Amino acid sequence: MTVSPRLVRIDGSQGEGGGQILRTAISLSAITGKPVEVINIRANRVNPGLRPQHIAGIKIIAELFHGKFENLKVGAEWIRFSPSDRFEGGSVKIDIGTAGSIPLTLMTVVPAVSLSDNCLQIEITGGTDVKASPTIDYIKYVVAKSYLSIGLKFSVDVLKRGYYPNGGGIVQSTINPCRRPDTIEFLASRHIEPKIISVCSQLPVHVAKRQVSSALVALEKKDIRCSNYTASIESANSPGSSILVYCASDQGMYIGGDSIGELGKRAESVGLEAAERFFESILAQATIDPFLADMLIVPLALSKGRSRYRIARVTPHLLTNLGVVSDIIGCKYNIHNQGENNIVMIEG
Repeated sequence: MTVSPRLVRIDGSQGEGGGQILRTAISLSAITGKPVEVINIRANRVNPGLRPQHIAGIKIIAELFHGKFENLKVGAEWIRFSPSDRFEGGSVKIDIGTAGSIPLTLMTVVPAVSLSDNCLQIEITGGTDVKASPTIDYIKYVVAKSYLSIGLKFSVDVLKRGYYPNGGGIVQSTINPCRRPDTIEFLASRHIEPKIISVCSQLPVHVAKRQVSSALVALEKKDIRCSNYTASIESANSPGSSILVYCASDQGMYIGGDSIGELGKRAESVGLEAAERFFESILAQATIDPFLADMLIVPLALSKGRSRYRIARVTPHLLTNLGVVSDIIGCKYNIHNQGENNIVMIEG
């Protein structure tokens, strides 16, 4: 007689109480085969419950893994998800609708597909550079490269930019299987000259150039030299801009600072914001930036052994993600403060 896996119940209001809890729970459910129930979804937010962008990500996982879900509707305070042992690979196309975040959707799909030892070609239509989300360049140049260092390989090909409110951005990704991620020991900070990528759409090219200039000035004030930068115009349905300041090295440093343009926000402010997010980690001699720190939790928790990396500060997202992952697969973790930075330890 086959015994069904026990349902794991996750409190969606714990920690920062956002959509990351859903993305992590659904991804790990697909990987492990354990059914999950998420309750009190975004209970402390202004608009509590499921939002359309969360539903899109869950539906994609459900379709790929032939899973069943209950109560999947806008405003829902709870959902249940049960994956099957079947996976629908090959090639799929997904339209999130309007400017729903392509990066956050990718960060739900990539771990679920790769870490269940499957492969997939996916094309997603939506927003590439939107609020409350990493930019698509951050995913391509920071997250993808850091994942590659632990054996998890996926590509990011931006065919078209998508900004609020019309979206319409198109991104293609090939996700490769990863049976068991490697552990990491990223503790030694090194001097690596950053790179800058600045993009604008349906705006004069000087917008992208001013973003770069502002970031360069901010970096120079902190004695950080940068000689590799680009400013370009790319096609999109709506006007918009973004910038990424980053360094990525297989020696164990993956740090990025990004920012997006908004109506009434000067290009100089966009560039400054990205630079500040970047050098926060550099000045603290961190090896992983605060946002990547929680994106590494799922794969490292599924590795065999101990991983450690150094971060500038501990975010609510990181603490929440560690708690959710531990609830589902029982990994051990701790965070050790060392004055100006912190060491995260995960025992897979």
